[in-house]
Amino acid sequence: MPEWRIDGPDDEAGPGSGRALPAVGAAGISRSATALLHETAARLRLSLRTSLRGLVGIVYPPTCIACQAATGEAQALCPACWRGIGFIERPYCERLGTPFPVDLGTGLLSPAAIADPPVFARARAVCRFDGTARELVHRLKYGDRVELSLTLGRMMVQAGRELIADAGLVLPVPLHRTRLWRRRFNQAAALARAVSRETGLPLATTALTRIRRTRQQVGLTRAQRAENLQGAFHVSAAMRSLVEGRRILLVDDVLTTGATVNAAARALLRAHASAVDVLTFARVVTDGREITT
Repeated sequence: MPEWRIDGPDDEAGPGSGRALPAVGAAGISRSATALLHETAARLRLSLRTSLRGLVGIVYPPTCIACQAATGEAQALCPACWRGIGFIERPYCERLGTPFPVDLGTGLLSPAAIADPPVFARARAVCRFDGTARELVHRLKYGDRVELSLTLGRMMVQAGRELIADAGLVLPVPLHRTRLWRRRFNQAAALARAVSRETGLPLATTALTRIRRTRQQVGLTRAQRAENLQGAFHVSAAMRSLVEGRRILLVDDVLTTGATVNAAARALLRAHASAVDVLTFARVVTDGREITT
């Protein structure tokens, strides 16, 4: 990289002449001219990208990620599908993130959080797991629509702002290697990457591993889910330094009873994480009460 220097005075710009001396690089180009060239090149690149996006938009008009209706921009929802999402907003349980049917004030815990406190510190989700949200999760999880993680991840960042402000590391809930081989990708990892890119938080996709193959959780009761996941997660000795002392943001697609994230949080706390918060795109609720699916 050339070093910048100031050329010596010439006949027209000597000492005391009152004229500023140009800053000249090794190639004899002034700093201001170089800056202008860089700015011009940046504008040309931006113009080219804009033109390419416009051309792609003409050939492949953007459509809704849920229903394929026309939209104004790519990776977006149409107004109808947006209205079909049951967004979770306050008032909700500060621990579980489950919405209250009526506004009882801020900072309250639900009866479920008091009677059976979770292992994790706080959980937040974008929306209820029904309607449009259910369709989006199924397309991401089973339809090989990995690109949906970009949009869902951005929505998760908005819903989890308070968790993200305290987090030191983003981790996805891992799949067992046999299930990962069958599914070809981990939807939680795709969402975690999107959250990490949007926030700048460090991401460690392999710090937490699933060492025991468990049966599908669908159809199991809360107690059966917890038993099914006992000892399923592990932080290896080589990865403990990444986790130790950090507040972890654990990412998954859907939160149902909390058995999976509880088991994962327990393994992280055993590896001396300072705390574990959970961020998901959707969660299963009905009238503020958790249900099992």
